[in-house]
Amino acid sequence: MNINLFKIILPFLVLLSVYSCGENKPKNKTDESTTVLAAKAYTGTASITQGIATTLLEDIYECDRGRKTDVGEITSIDGKKWTVPAETNYTNENFPFAVDLYNACEGKNYNTAQEAMSHYNDLDIVEIDNDGEVFTAYIFADNYFEMYVNGKPVGKDKVPFTQFNSSVIKFKVHRPFTVAMKLVDWEEHLGIGCEENRGKSFHAGDGGMVAVIKNKKEETIAITNKDWKAQTFYTAPIIDLNCTSEDGAYRYSKNCNTNGGNDGSKFYALHWQIPEGWMHTNFDDSDWQDASTYTNETIGVDNKPSYTNFTTLFDDPNMDAQFIWTTNVILDNEVLVRHTIE
Repeated sequence: MNINLFKIILPFLVLLSVYSCGENKPKNKTDESTTVLAAKAYTGTASITQGIATTLLEDIYECDRGRKTDVGEITSIDGKKWTVPAETNYTNENFPFAVDLYNACEGKNYNTAQEAMSHYNDLDIVEIDNDGEVFTAYIFADNYFEMYVNGKPVGKDKVPFTQFNSSVIKFKVHRPFTVAMKLVDWEEHLGIGCEENRGKSFHAGDGGMVAVIKNKKEETIAITNKDWKAQTFYTAPIIDLNCTSEDGAYRYSKNCNTNGGNDGSKFYALHWQIPEGWMHTNFDDSDWQDASTYTNETIGVDNKPSYTNFTTLFDDPNMDAQFIWTTNVILDNEVLVRHTIE
């Protein structure tokens, strides 16, 4: 290149470079500072993340007409890493799967509990006490559950997301015994508690779990209701962090917007560390909320045969089991529940 020509165009190249860099940096700094300011204004105890997580595992379970069952990871503003929608034992071979009460994904379209139980193999009974009594738990969860009795794993959901299924778990134990469950409202958009639904790309899905426990005489000895304890450990999507509040160990998001939208890239999520030993009998859950109860209509099960085929179980007029969750069945996505059966 001619040296004189280079001297002429050099100032323009420098200006172009400065302008280009200056155009990009303020945008990134503004986005970052907005997030930091929002986090500083937040007065709760949770770790805060924003935006979509990185996918680590794809389709841990595949089902015709089912939603994707991916697992991801996201880093919070305080530098902690979080597994979303939850850290589960789904791929842990030592944690047994529950038996199907109804599972359209695998062609187990049973019409009654009696039909489902006719296929039950007693080798699937989980033994906690070898001279204990045999109990049977019937469970419908939206979406996923893991169940412990006296701290021992007794069954996990076969279908993490959809199609909706229901499950049976039999276990042998002495009374009293403590049931502890991890409940997960799975998500398509990892890290922000959303799925594509109802005309929105980022719709906030809901949870809910109902269970009935019977003894060997087919007598109902426990149902899900407000006597259970519940606590949330992952809440999303949060559009405005100021909508949340805490009162001691109680975590509230009842004033938060649940409408979702078509762009979730700026949505926040709140994460709390799950305490060690939460599934054991001696764990102190006294500062947890009483479980909130929800109607069939609120959870939306009236068109799901995995529930409606078994209303004689779940909706027994003498012992009507209720759907339970924390105070926000839409935004609270990872929930622990506990109950002791005397």
